[in-house]
Formats: sequence, structure tokens, C-alpha cells
Amino acid sequence: MALVGRQPQAGHRPPVGPGETSPKPNSPPAATPTPPATPSSAPTRPNASAGPNLSSPNLSSRNLSSRNLSSRNLSSRNPSAPNPSSRNPSSPTSYSPASTSPRPGASIPGAPPSGSSRSHEGSSAGRSVSSPHAHRAEATAWAAARALAERLGRATPPTAHRLPLDRALGHVLAEAVVALTDLPSFDTSAMDGWAVAGPGPWAVREGEGLLAGRGSTEPLPDGQALRIATGARLPADATAVIRTEHAHFDEAKGLLHADREVVPGQDIRPRGQECRSGDELLPVGTVVTPPVLGLAAAAGYDALVAVPRPRVDVFVLGDELLTAGLPHDGLIRDALGPMLVPWLRALGAEVAEPRRLGDDAEGLRQALISSDADLILTTGGTAAGPVDHVHPVLAEIGADLLVDGVAVRPGHPMLLARLTEGGPCLVGLPGNPLAAVSGLLTLAEPLLRGIACRTAQDPYRAPVHDEVQGHPHDTRLIPVVHRDDSVVPLHYNGPAMLRGIAAADGLAVVPPGGVRSGTEVEILDLPWASASPWTEGCFT
Repeated sequence: MALVGRQPQAGHRPPVGPGETSPKPNSPPAATPTPPATPSSAPTRPNASAGPNLSSPNLSSRNLSSRNLSSRNLSSRNPSAPNPSSRNPSSPTSYSPASTSPRPGASIPGAPPSGSSRSHEGSSAGRSVSSPHAHRAEATAWAAARALAERLGRATPPTAHRLPLDRALGHVLAEAVVALTDLPSFDTSAMDGWAVAGPGPWAVREGEGLLAGRGSTEPLPDGQALRIATGARLPADATAVIRTEHAHFDEAKGLLHADREVVPGQDIRPRGQECRSGDELLPVGTVVTPPVLGLAAAAGYDALVAVPRPRVDVFVLGDELLTAGLPHDGLIRDALGPMLVPWLRALGAEVAEPRRLGDDAEGLRQALISSDADLILTTGGTAAGPVDHVHPVLAEIGADLLVDGVAVRPGHPMLLARLTEGGPCLVGLPGNPLAAVSGLLTLAEPLLRGIACRTAQDPYRAPVHDEVQGHPHDTRLIPVVHRDDSVVPLHYNGPAMLRGIAAADGLAVVPPGGVRSGTEVEILDLPWASASPWTEGCFT
């Protein structure tokens, strides 16, 4: 974190960022979004226990196996909310971006009703293909967008498969791990030393003693002692183990003497000390970490029933992007392709290598309709420029646009769509790098968490070291680094910058209007921060 150490830490007022509030040339001015609710109080890092959690209930208490992993629906819609209207099948070009019904019998609470409008970069939510740049009036609040994305992920019926232990790492348990035997399954010695029976001194039985994995199971009569190794099965009728360093052997008399009081049961691991057969060791929803693999093996498992990792396709849009060398002649390096793939893997997804499609509407359409991923991420093309093809292509293929603009800076022109019933979801990320990070954490991360049946990290808050300027109406996400009991906002936090986030270990959620120094704000940990859930190799 040498780079972090060189960041100014006092008197910093981060700018809103160039170009965040100005619409693109030739696009209608954006209307003022409705301010989101100020984030509620949440506990201080790292072990939060209070405060609201916008994610779904703790998954460890959801017995997916009892539902046969096939009937997990979203919670019911508020009866007073308007019902979404269906697309008119006789009008193939009609576009109902805010349709929210995932499939018969399921609904997404909090999704905008069909025909409602969303505001970013002056483009439209309720439009036809022939008029893709009409005005959106209101963006989805940041917290509401995150909650909706997670509910959408959990609306997809999960599948499960049995994985051998060497392939289960990083997956989420779909069946609880129940002890198949007592642990330990017999009384064992916890130390190298002497197994003794009754009071001493003890006559030492001749022989090599008892070793782990082999040795006599004959009873040990009172007044006798026998050498024993750690992990060896205790002979029947033994009452204690004396550590080697706590006893001395009188070879002339063949007697063992204890140097201190011997307490019955000392240094013995009794059968069933850790668990009894049938005890639940790990609940549904547990992420399989290396210790989980060890416990499962100790309990007698050769394989685990787990939810597969979500599969993600990344489509990089833009003719101006280079994959190697220095920027030149108006061309720039693609920063998102190299960044998103390992980031998504750190979130527990299986990710294919990114596909670079350029500014090709037909290429994008073909890529979308041929993908078999659970989630598609696109980069760029979500606004209303002349080569921003995401909205028109989604309209052409009949996708449901559930979130079309979020009241967050940077990254407000992000979107969330469902391509078909039961088909993949799409998160459209803005093309600016830090704005794309904002979209990744706002929409993609909770959606992937829902699909993978992962539990949400408890929210926590920390005081900011400096005053942070806010947007007048929208939430701001600011890169920060933890220092002692507070977080320090980092410079270089404009929507097109990565220097700040590269030095950060979290993002501060700054409410509209900003905060003064010392104010507690919600913190989003980055996947490689110590408080985040473990994932395989973090980036592999």
C-alpha cells in the first residue's frame, strides 16, 4: 500500500468529477433525480450485528435442499403497487423496459412498473426502437437498485451438483454437512506420553507402545502404564495420559512416577468431543473454504452438494479501445477487460475471457442471444450517444429493462435487464472505469450473490477522516483506505480514473449533500479486503 501512503489526508474535498452531471452534446437535459433515502445506521467494522441489511435474509437459515432447489421465488409484490404491463406481441418493436415479472408466480418487489421512466444521460426508459433517446425522468435510488438486483438473483431457481472435495472450493453448500460419525470416533491421546490406569506409581508394560493408526486395544489393568503417541487410540480402562515431560521412568524398578498431580481424563480426547453422529456441522449457504474441506473430510465426506458458481460473459464495447501498447491517435487502452475478469472471479463467478465487440450493434445482438451465461456484463454503450447500442439492442430482442439509470455518482447510466424468462440477466456498465466499478458493486455483485446463494456481508459504518463533497441529489461512491478507526477518502476519484480505487480497500457510500469530517458512512469492502468472504485464490 505504498501508493496509499502518498495520498494527501487532510483538507481534501474530492470533486464531483468531470462530466458527471453534464449531459452529452445534442442530448436533452436530464431532469433532477429524486434523492434516495440517507443510508440507515449500521454497525462499526468488522463484526456488525445491528443496522439494516438490504440483502435477502441470511441464506444459512434457508434450507435449499428442502425446497428441492427448484421453487425459490421472489417475495410477493406490494398489492398496492401497479402491475407491470406485458409487451404487446403484435408490436415487435415495443419496449417495456420496466417490466418486472420474472416468470409466472414470481415477482420482484421494488421494481419499477412498466412504462415508468429513468434518468441518465438524457436517454429514455419507455421508448420504441425508432426513438431510443427520449428522456428518462427519474433514476432508481442506489439502495433500491442493489436490493432489486439481489432479489432478481435469488428469483432464479438454483441448481445443485455433487462435487468431489478437490473441486468444491469456493462453492456454496446446497445441503448441510451432517456428521457421519462421532468426532473423534474413539478415545485418543492428545499428547505424547504415557497412558495410565488407576493411581500411581505405575508398572510400565514392555513393548513399543501405542502409535496412531495401530496398536493393541487390550484393556490396561490398574497400576499399569504404556507409552502412547498423540492421536493413538486409548486402551480400554485407561484413566489418563501423562505427558512425557511430566513423568520420569525408574528403569531399575520398572516404575513410572508422575511429577505432578494426575487428574482423571487429562490429555484425553474423548469420543464425540467435537461432535456426535448426526450433528449439523455446516448449514446450507456456507461458502466452501479450505477449513470447510478439512472438516468435511474429517467427518467422512468424499463429495459435497453445492450450488455451481454463476457463469459470466463479459462483452467489451467500443471501437476506440486498444488491447496493447500506448494510447495514440484518439485510441485508448481497454482498462475494463483486464480488471473485470479477476474481479468477478473474486466474487465467486466462473468467467470466460472478455470478448471485444467494438461498436457493432449486430455483433452485440448475436452475442446476447447466443450466450448461455447466468450473467452478461457489457462495458460502455449504455448512454444515448450515436454508437451507444445497448438500449436499442435490448429493445430489439425484447428484453425487460428492470433498472435504467441509478441515482449514484459515478456510474449513473448503468442498467439491469433480463433478456428472456428464465434466461440470463444483463448488467450494462458505463464505459468510464470508476463508473464501471460503481456499476459492478451496485448491480453485478448483489445479483451474483443472489444467484450463488451467498450470504451478504453485514453492513458496517466508519467515520470519514475528511469532509467529503456530495452530489446534490445522488449517492456518491468514494474510494477510501482504512486508517486506524476511520477511513481516508482518496484523490483521483473521477469517473474516468482508476488511480484512487487501485489504492483503496473500500468504497464509502456518501449520501446526497456530502458529509463532514468524522461522520460515519456505510463502507463497501472490496473483495480482497480482509473483511470480505474468502474466495479461491481471490483472483484465480
